[in-house]
Amino acid sequence: MSAPEDEERLLPLAQRWPRASKFLLSGCAATVAELATFPLDLTKTRLQIQGEAALARLGHGAREAAPYRGMVRTALGIVQEEGFLKLWQGVTPAIYRHIVYSGGRMVTYEHLREVVFGKGEDKHYPLWKSVIGGMMAGVVGQFLANPTDLVKVQMQMEGKRKLEGKPLRFRGVHHAFAKILAEGGVRGLWAGWVPNIQRAALVNMGDLTTYDTVKHYLVLNTPLEDNIMTHGLSSLCSGLVASILGTPADVIKSRIMNQPRDKQGRGLLYKSSTDCLVQAVQGEGFMSLYKGFLPSWLRMTPWSLVFWLTYEKIREMSGVSPF
Repeated sequence: MSAPEDEERLLPLAQRWPRASKFLLSGCAATVAELATFPLDLTKTRLQIQGEAALARLGHGAREAAPYRGMVRTALGIVQEEGFLKLWQGVTPAIYRHIVYSGGRMVTYEHLREVVFGKGEDKHYPLWKSVIGGMMAGVVGQFLANPTDLVKVQMQMEGKRKLEGKPLRFRGVHHAFAKILAEGGVRGLWAGWVPNIQRAALVNMGDLTTYDTVKHYLVLNTPLEDNIMTHGLSSLCSGLVASILGTPADVIKSRIMNQPRDKQGRGLLYKSSTDCLVQAVQGEGFMSLYKGFLPSWLRMTPWSLVFWLTYEKIREMSGVSPF
């Protein structure tokens, strides 16, 4: 065996397979962040879906019945009526989703930054490149993860269906996958993928772009070093920007993915994400696009904080260079 091959075998796994390692590390960090903040995601989803004007056309009378009044009352109502552990209903597909989604977006963004676009001679990464890279990374990661996101959103609404006296649609995660596949085919697993990737592009333009830009600005232009303080400040900024940009698309995404469907997998309420947007604004007002903004922001900020601190730390522990 040649010397170069021997040397390669002695390298740490993170250096031998850098992209696979970054994929797994980001998946681990995302799992920790998801478990810590999932109740806020469930609360946000319940708030976003209630009061849909479009449901009146099917005779569901949902506009008159709005059981949730704000983030705190929604969370307390879920605990009182469904049980404390129901705050984590749908967490399994959410973890599946974030392993695929976070792994895909992080690997894509770093590949674009280091190989496709490249940094300048002064190690500066221009903002416009970061914006394009963040949006493209979000699109790739979310498209890959759409089936798990669909299952997560629908399972989050099972507790509400039970309280309304409606039959439960799924017995578990794997049954949900199987049922959606049986009713809508492979195409059904990608229901709502257009608003999904639209949201992901906006969220990652806010999250990845803001974190990367703020972090490197602080390192290059202030006394702060590449440490936990810098990571924390950058992640707080990224969580806020991501929430502002992503909440309207998140509302549209949740409604399209949760709507009833015919045997061909076509939605009965909305023809497209644009149709959903128009119906929401006309029927409920512009601010309906920011339903669930507070729990979205309160969830996105700690999620971003936990994810980036965990991700940067496990990269350091694994011998991978900082993000």
